[in-house]
Amino acid sequence: MGELNLNLVVCGSPVNITVGSHVWVEDPALAWVDGQVSRINGQDVHVKTKNGKQGCLLVPGSVVNWIIILSCCCFIVMSELEPMDIHAADVCDTDMSVLEKHLAADDPGTIIFLIFQVVANISKVFPKDTEAPPGGVDDMTKLSYLHEPGVLQNLATRYELNEIYTYTGNILIAINPFQRLPHLYDTHMMEQYKGAALGELSPHVFAIADVAYRAMINEGKSNSILVSGESGAGKTETTKMLMRYLAYLGGRSGVEGRTVEQQVLESNPVLEAFGNAKTVRNNNSSRFGKFVEIQFDKSGRISGAAVRTYLLERSRVCQISDPERNYHCFYLLCASPPEEREKYKLGSPESFHYLNQSKCYKLDGISDAEEYLATRRAMDIVGISEDEQEAIFRIVAAILHLGNIEFSKGKEIDSSVVKDEKSRFHLNTTAELLKCDPKSLEDALIKRVMVTPEEIITRTLDPEAALGSRDALAKTVYSRLFDWIVEKINISIGQDRNSKAIIGVLDIYGFESFKQNRQALPVYIICTVQFTCVVLTLYMVPVLSSFVSIIRMKNCSSILTRFFFSHVFKMEQEDYEKEQINWSYIEFVDNQDVLDLIEKKPGGIISLLDEACMFPKSTHETFAQKLYQTFTKNKRFIKPKLSRTNFAISHYAGEVLYMADLFLDKNKDYVVAEHQDLLTASKCSFAAGLFPPSPEESSKSSKFSSIGSRFKLQLVSLMDTLNSTEPHYIRCVKPNNVLKPAIFENANIIQQLRCGGVLEAIRISCAGYPTRRLFDEFLLRFGVLAPEVLDGNIPDKDACQMILDKMRLEGYQLGKTKVFLRAGQMAELDTRRAEVLGNAAKTIQRQIRTYIARRDFVVLRRAAIQLQSCWRAISACNFYEQLRREAAALKIQKNFRCYTARISYKALQNSAIIVQTGMRAMTARGEHRFRKQTKAAIKIQAHARGYREYSYYKSLQKAAIVTQCGWRQRVARKELRKLRMASRETGALKEAKDKLEKKVEELTWRLQFEKRLRTELEETKAQEITKLQEALHSMQIQVEEANARVIKEQEAARKAIEDAPPVIKETPVVVQDTAKIDALTAEVESLKALLLLEKQAAEEAKKVCAEAESKKVDFAKKLEEAAGKVDQFQDSTQRLEEKLSNLESENQVLRQQALTMSPTGKTMPARPRTAIIQRPQENGNIHNAETKPNYDTALVVASPKEPESEEKPQKSLNEKQQENQDLLVKCISQDLGFAGGKPVAACLIYKSLLHWRSFEVERTTVFDRIIQSVASSIEVPDNNVVLAYWLCNTSTLLMLLQHTLKASGAASLTPHRRRSSSASLFGRMSQGLRTSPQTPGLSFLNGRMLGRLEDVRQVEAKYPALLFKQQLTAFLEKIYGMIRDNLKKEISPLIGLCIQAPRTSRSSLVKGRTQANAVAQQALIAHWQSIVKNLNNYLKIMKANYVPSILVRKIFTQIFSFINVQLFNRHVIRDLKIHAVHLLLRRECCSFSNGEYVKSGLAELEQWCYNATEDYVGSAWDELKHIRQAVGFLVIHQKPKKTLNELTNELCPVLSIQQLYRISTMYWDDKYGTHSVSADVISSIRVMMTEDSQNSVNSSFLLDDDSSIPFSVDDLSKTMPQVDVADVEPPPLLRENSGFVFLLQ
Repeated sequence: MGELNLNLVVCGSPVNITVGSHVWVEDPALAWVDGQVSRINGQDVHVKTKNGKQGCLLVPGSVVNWIIILSCCCFIVMSELEPMDIHAADVCDTDMSVLEKHLAADDPGTIIFLIFQVVANISKVFPKDTEAPPGGVDDMTKLSYLHEPGVLQNLATRYELNEIYTYTGNILIAINPFQRLPHLYDTHMMEQYKGAALGELSPHVFAIADVAYRAMINEGKSNSILVSGESGAGKTETTKMLMRYLAYLGGRSGVEGRTVEQQVLESNPVLEAFGNAKTVRNNNSSRFGKFVEIQFDKSGRISGAAVRTYLLERSRVCQISDPERNYHCFYLLCASPPEEREKYKLGSPESFHYLNQSKCYKLDGISDAEEYLATRRAMDIVGISEDEQEAIFRIVAAILHLGNIEFSKGKEIDSSVVKDEKSRFHLNTTAELLKCDPKSLEDALIKRVMVTPEEIITRTLDPEAALGSRDALAKTVYSRLFDWIVEKINISIGQDRNSKAIIGVLDIYGFESFKQNRQALPVYIICTVQFTCVVLTLYMVPVLSSFVSIIRMKNCSSILTRFFFSHVFKMEQEDYEKEQINWSYIEFVDNQDVLDLIEKKPGGIISLLDEACMFPKSTHETFAQKLYQTFTKNKRFIKPKLSRTNFAISHYAGEVLYMADLFLDKNKDYVVAEHQDLLTASKCSFAAGLFPPSPEESSKSSKFSSIGSRFKLQLVSLMDTLNSTEPHYIRCVKPNNVLKPAIFENANIIQQLRCGGVLEAIRISCAGYPTRRLFDEFLLRFGVLAPEVLDGNIPDKDACQMILDKMRLEGYQLGKTKVFLRAGQMAELDTRRAEVLGNAAKTIQRQIRTYIARRDFVVLRRAAIQLQSCWRAISACNFYEQLRREAAALKIQKNFRCYTARISYKALQNSAIIVQTGMRAMTARGEHRFRKQTKAAIKIQAHARGYREYSYYKSLQKAAIVTQCGWRQRVARKELRKLRMASRETGALKEAKDKLEKKVEELTWRLQFEKRLRTELEETKAQEITKLQEALHSMQIQVEEANARVIKEQEAARKAIEDAPPVIKETPVVVQDTAKIDALTAEVESLKALLLLEKQAAEEAKKVCAEAESKKVDFAKKLEEAAGKVDQFQDSTQRLEEKLSNLESENQVLRQQALTMSPTGKTMPARPRTAIIQRPQENGNIHNAETKPNYDTALVVASPKEPESEEKPQKSLNEKQQENQDLLVKCISQDLGFAGGKPVAACLIYKSLLHWRSFEVERTTVFDRIIQSVASSIEVPDNNVVLAYWLCNTSTLLMLLQHTLKASGAASLTPHRRRSSSASLFGRMSQGLRTSPQTPGLSFLNGRMLGRLEDVRQVEAKYPALLFKQQLTAFLEKIYGMIRDNLKKEISPLIGLCIQAPRTSRSSLVKGRTQANAVAQQALIAHWQSIVKNLNNYLKIMKANYVPSILVRKIFTQIFSFINVQLFNRHVIRDLKIHAVHLLLRRECCSFSNGEYVKSGLAELEQWCYNATEDYVGSAWDELKHIRQAVGFLVIHQKPKKTLNELTNELCPVLSIQQLYRISTMYWDDKYGTHSVSADVISSIRVMMTEDSQNSVNSSFLLDDDSSIPFSVDDLSKTMPQVDVADVEPPPLLRENSGFVFLLQ
């Protein structure tokens, strides 16, 4: 087995590795381990690994001072004098014999300490980047050290965080997580990656698909996406995700409403059933190549698709190895229902030769019976008919039976016959299934016809050749069947032959290991070409199961490897040209010589193989000798020393040994003429269609066909397709072989990367400039090497140049935005940086040690002083004790003398006090007696004076009351005379008429309601009875059918038992009859149970029917009672109608008298006129005309200044009404302003409509005209002042209508019913006189017009009024939405600038530049201040227009919610390009400095909320809770010390677990270099995410914006203050008009 020729560039020079450096060393188990250099001995480097475990060992011996150092490579036993090396070859796994050689055995119990350490050559040690991001980098070309361990560590770090996608340039590496991550593939994620540039967002399979789609749209060129990887790496799922995203972009539906992507996916179960099988590495491995073409039209819409397949593994039909399986369809058919198996005469898989070669028959967790049914359903979906399905499975069953045909030697030499009766049975079954003659089938298997010019010769085959003929027939039939299925699927999907461009998705299959000839074909060699769509060819190794196919596979591998490396080199060259740097030619592996060796014509291996196959006498030995002679001098061809048929080829990945046995037989690819004739003559049209008759000329010719030539044609076709497209690569990697999540096997991963071409692509990158850093990143890391550069205001590029020149580096280049470093230069700069930091650390240590010494000295001095103080204190205490004793003696003497003097004084004092007390008591009693007498005298005088004054007041009050009563009586008599006069004229008649009209209307309405109720009751009863009868009838029919089935089954069972023979023989027929009897018995039992259930159901139905009958009787009784009441109502109605006719005639007489009568010489204020009001039908046509008084116009008070008005012809009331409406509409179309905070326009509209009684009429146009006026006024969506003005007016008017209108019962039942009698002429007149007796001419309002809203009665609104209210509500919501959306439009561009803090110049970071810092801070906060300015402008506009505070609060609450969503996860449209600004998808947005920037902006918003007061802002500040908590997480310190409970319950309780996980992993500190939360917290969060995904919890971490209307009319009416419309002055236009006099009263 050869070694890999992967000449990786060592990115760190050996000179740069010093003691203490962090490095990577090789490890047999973990591939690479990190550690720290402890000692360098020449070319050997001693590294202490971090993953090693220290321990101790108890061994005999007296050498306690010995230290044993163990490593994975060798043991090193070191003493005090010199070390001794023990190599790995001397180490025994079971004992410590090697150690015992170096240890004495005379002192037992010695403890030997074990320290794990690795010794490696300095050329095999790679530097480690200690400052790498904790979450890894998304593009491995950004790594500081681009070498193999760095790549592996970056992938492992990202995989631990569930970041399964990583870029390597433009190559996407996808690691299979072996678990579902739904949040990565939902619609939100598709929206984020739509149109995003590659690298702008996190790596994703959607990004590759989007790049391919955009390139196709922009350049008009076809693209291809090559998905490759080891078996089980997730290639099929990746392909499905690609097709989902392309269908999302294309957005075209396919046949029957299914998209093309869905149709392709629906074909997968069929292709997997006939083309997939279990292999060593995968339970569902594809054994064919698949290239899916998705076709697009000119507009980028999907117009069709096609599936191309390459070389099915035909040999698997006949040969499988343990523990593999044959194709799934064979096992599915064996697990089909019993009737299917009986029809095809199938048994268990163990009974068939093609299946029992392996002991594996079932797959864990998969039911073949269920998969069979799913496959049949999938075949129905893709358009395969039932007849075609039956024919397909007949052929599959025929292949199984064909494999059980065995042959033995015949009577003649080299002849064969069918072996036994079992083989004969399978032969006849095969012929029956294929519908051909059994004899013809037998002859086709054991005979061959040779046509010579003289005669036709028929010869027989020996048993071995007959078995080969049998297997050839099986492989040919299965291959033709598979090709037919693929063609049928393509027809079902539908192809667009005229498509302008395609995007091809190449699903490359995994590889497998072989039991034979496998040692020469290592897995890692296969992997090498697999990455470059070479797996198509690699796959051919297990597919063909022939050794000659290995050569063809390697040929394809070399072609596609060369194609891949050319593409990688082209991408590298484009990067250099983009940065405008000088670059030289970079060499990459060119294996053209291998291609010439394999495929060159003439003289290639394949050409020689085809030539040998044409000669009948050629053998594998002659073929091998021909190869030895032809390629003796070829350096790529190697002849083994001890073999006559083997040879080796040195490929790109290493040397591979081939065994030429059976090369000639396996290379032949033609259908045997006998087989062709047999199946062409089949009576089965489907089988005959698989083998159409060959053309006459081709049948006569002997044109040779081989698998090699056919494979080469397919390879050329594939390469032509790939060369005509722009390729994109996705490398799928399997992290472990146990197929479980969260397991990362380093050795397995690095093997796949080595063999997948990824590291070769890295080598190409390392050959140029492997390390690339942006100028600001380079200065941030290496600015300490030249501090003077940061002190001045020097451009970044010049500063980088100065640092590199100071370090005396050569070979680097500076591009437009990046620094390009050669291999090793990054490590050298890190070494210099480590030295600078080390010197700084030494300085700090020196200062710290000085501080510690000084501190110890001060402590010692303080202790001495304290000791001295204690001694002096003891001396002072003794002296003080002596003084205290002397003072105590003096004090005792003083106190005794004081005591005796005080006793004498106390006795004298008590005697004086007793005398003084007696004298003072006598004086006080005399004074008290005098005051008591004086108080009694004053009280008597007060009562006497009060009684006198009260008597005088009572007499005056009585006189005043008598006077007032007399005057009021006189006034009342005058008022009574006036009222009696008015009452005698119209009062009595009016009141009687009004009462009768109301009573008639009420009785009429009640009559209609009772009729409608009776009708509905009868209909409901009839429907229930009908339903119950139908249910009972259906139950009886089911019971009868069940009884008939039971009787029929019993008779059939009895007849079967009678027909059964008396003696039961062990034959299959009897077993089948017994099984049939058992089945019939079970069915009879089930029918009995069903019958019992039906009887129970029938009984329940009878009970329900009885209950319905009882309810029916009750309903009938109620109906009779209602009918009696209706008759009574009808009688009453007739009597009332007679009275009404009499009153109408009397009313007519009184009306004429009222019009002509003028007792005072004055006319009535207004004379009612009649107008012809046309009543429309429901369809809008004029039905009839009726004479009806029109009192929608207000009654105008006659002016005494115009006595001639009665003489002039008056206008009709309709015309006057129209003029008033025109004037009102003209007035409200102007800006009338506000009166005392109340909108004038709304008050005018309300008062006018209320006065005209427009709410009570069933037809009017005033509402439509008002609505049209409002609509025309708001046709200025950008004029916020006008919108705010009408928002106030509409809300106020709507509030007034809400309190005034009420829906009438009759209006709700019949909206177009005739108006009630209360709206008639007499009714309105009487109501006007009754309501306003002192001001005739006013119909509804009293003397003080409208007061507060409680003083106005509610009006029963008709249909037009209710419709007007709904239209007004819609306009209110529309104006509200326009103002809100205008504010959103103005602040949206500013929000995009507020999510990420702009980079400031480095001059602002230098100490002492306070002025520059102030300017930078002002620039950072300018965008937030612009948002606050917009908010203030809108608040001022709405305050100026008196917009209700509830609407202002709702607007700002939704605006703050919009800001929260935009800052958290939305896009900002700027310059017609979409830039992602959401917090959770950009790593640069999750930085510490960016958090401080957003926090300062949020402080501006909080201050604005405080200034605006809660009346106008409300809870708007709470809407920013998501972004506030996210920013709070970014700026808190000591994140690693925070627990999960603190994060979820205290810091970020609102954020979901997905959001918290995302921001925790994306966080980076660009200011202080601190880390995010601990790895344990991230692991706990990941576990919670997994549980949420399993529980079908929404895993999306994005927020949704709510643009609904957040209020209702009831909310406005409850929260808005009541409006007093009485004191609103009308404008001059209305004040001067006589029709609007009511507005002034």
